[in-house]
Amino acid sequence: MNLYYSFLIILICFFMETCGSRVLELSDKFSEIRREGGYWLVKFYAPWCGHCKRLEPIWAHVAQALYKTNVRVGRVDCTRFPSVASEFDVSGYPTIKFIKPDADYLFHGDRTKDDIVNFAIRMAGPAVQEVTRSESLTNIKNMNQLFFMYVGSQEGPLWEIFYDAALKLQPHGFFYSATEEIAKQHVDVDELPAVFVYKESLHYFYSVDSGSSEEKAEHLNSSLYKWINEERFETFPKITRGNINEILQTNKYIVLVVVEENKLQQIPTEMLEFRDMVESLLRKKRDKYHKHFQFGWIGSPELANSIAMQVLPLPYLIVLNSTTYHHHVPEDDPTEMTVDAIDVFLERIHNQTIPAYGGNGIAVRLYRTYFEASTALADMWRGNPVLTTVLFGLPLSFLSFILYSICCADILDADEEEEDLHEKKE
Repeated sequence: MNLYYSFLIILICFFMETCGSRVLELSDKFSEIRREGGYWLVKFYAPWCGHCKRLEPIWAHVAQALYKTNVRVGRVDCTRFPSVASEFDVSGYPTIKFIKPDADYLFHGDRTKDDIVNFAIRMAGPAVQEVTRSESLTNIKNMNQLFFMYVGSQEGPLWEIFYDAALKLQPHGFFYSATEEIAKQHVDVDELPAVFVYKESLHYFYSVDSGSSEEKAEHLNSSLYKWINEERFETFPKITRGNINEILQTNKYIVLVVVEENKLQQIPTEMLEFRDMVESLLRKKRDKYHKHFQFGWIGSPELANSIAMQVLPLPYLIVLNSTTYHHHVPEDDPTEMTVDAIDVFLERIHNQTIPAYGGNGIAVRLYRTYFEASTALADMWRGNPVLTTVLFGLPLSFLSFILYSICCADILDADEEEEDLHEKKE
């Protein structure tokens, strides 16, 4: 049995080393290498960065997942090669970029294996990938929870505007095109050309207003990109610091259900029931809310506390205006709210008959910075009071010593001058 466990440990170590070897160590020669061609997914990091250390095992899995693709995975130590960091405008650590010979694209999502791998796969292919077989579309539906598809011949204003939108949003979503014959095996298409989004096993079509050809073209220019931008999120996604900035681009009211996950991503029963109640309301009345509201849930209360600039009780409900950054909170205790009460609360927000708080003014931003800093310090103190005392106590003590020395030096100089004057008078 001991021999078996020894062999298992050796096998695991060999596998870990193999995964780690997939990541290529890059140097200041990378500037020349990238111009030779090929696709690169690169992590710019600093050895002392805690976030970089947490990303390290995930990065090894990303490299393993992309090993048999045309994307090479590497990393650059920016403390050793600052010229490379400067060339790619790296201002924080870690920074993830997909790099082509003539362009580079910044990764904005959550630092999870699936999100990073999907980002690389999207960027390594064309902006709009053509589906040539019905079986391929079936596989795409099984792999992707959300994607956009153009149906029809690749010509005309709808195709051109769809393709332009795909170029802009390629880092954030999947875009495909198919012929009528292939698409009709999966979805009912009434009029061609057509554009639809596939999410959560359902299809939602983009509709063009009736009117003259000129009016249709003008409508397309103003609305297709807006529609795609609004539809590129799930109906009830998990909202994190990694994706909230993208969700704010919808210019909708962002309805946030605030709960707390533990380290195993488990949610207490009472919080889970509240989240499910809000989601059930959304599912039943999607047509009513979808145009003006984007729903989601937060598993990290710190993000919601930063928005509200106070420590919120849990579970909670907060609505953020993505254009003005004002937020709304219910007057009643959210845990006692019924489905009808939440419905009325959202209607009042849409009708602007409920108080708004926060915003994006200078005073609000200063207070939010103060709130986040004080909250972070309090969390550090609760987690490790000794380390917090050392980190902040020593600099403050040193600063106090300097100030004391300066002040005392002035007083001693003054005393010496007074003594000299007395001696001269005598």
